[in-house]
Amino acid sequence: MTAGCPVYKRVLLKLSGEIFMGNLAGGLEMKVVDALAVEIKEVFDMGVQIGIVIGGGNIFRGRSEDAAGMDRTAADYMGMLATVINSLALQSALEHIGVITRVQTAIEMRAVAEPFIHRRAMRHLEKGRVVIFAGGTGNPYFTTDTAATLRAVEMRADILLKATKVEGVYDTDPINNPNAIMYERISYTDVLTRDLKVMDATAISLCRANKLPLIVFNLQQAGNIRRVICGEKVGTIVGA
Repeated sequence: MTAGCPVYKRVLLKLSGEIFMGNLAGGLEMKVVDALAVEIKEVFDMGVQIGIVIGGGNIFRGRSEDAAGMDRTAADYMGMLATVINSLALQSALEHIGVITRVQTAIEMRAVAEPFIHRRAMRHLEKGRVVIFAGGTGNPYFTTDTAATLRAVEMRADILLKATKVEGVYDTDPINNPNAIMYERISYTDVLTRDLKVMDATAISLCRANKLPLIVFNLQQAGNIRRVICGEKVGTIVGA
C-alpha cells in the first residue's frame, strides 16, 4: 500500500452503466458487478467514505436511438429508472461481501429504496455505510454526470472520481484517433472551451463553481480505484 494511503476521506464514485454490461450487448453481467464490488470493498476497508452514482446506459438511455420519437421527458424518466436497477444490483453485490449499503433515490419509491434525504445520507456515510444515489437528479434534461457532481457537492466529498473505459482525458477521441494525447492535468475552463467530452458542461461548471476536483480514470484496469484513492498518478486530474 502507498505510504499515507488513503489520501481522501470521502469520495463520490461515478460509474457508467455501460461498465455493467461486461461482454454483453446490454443489461447486467453480474460477474462484472461482483468484481466491481470487491474493488469498492477494498477501498471501503481502508476507512474511506464512499458515495456512488451509476448511469443507466446499459439498460436505457434517454438520449439514444432507443428513445427516438419518444417524448424527451418520458425517455429521461425511463433512464432514471434504469439507474435504480443498476443501483440495486450493486447494493446486492456489496452486501453479499459484507459491505452495508443504502440506496437513496431522487424519485421516491419506498418499496425498493430510501428517498434521497441529505441529512440521512450524511449520517449513513458517517456510520460507515456505502450510499448509492439512484434516479439521477430526479429531473429530466439532466445527466447522471450532473447528478454525480451535485451529490458530491452536497456530501462535501473531497473528490469526484469518474470511472470510464479509457485512461483519462484526451485532446481527441482515443477510440477513433490512436494518436490522441492524454492530459495528466487540465483545468475546468480548458475542458469547457475545448469541448472535451469528459462530462457534460453543466457538471463541469458545477465542479468549477464549487472547486470540486475531478479524476477521470480507467476502471477496466483492476486495482485502479485503490490506486486513485492512494494518490498514485492514474488518469487525468481536472481542477482549477
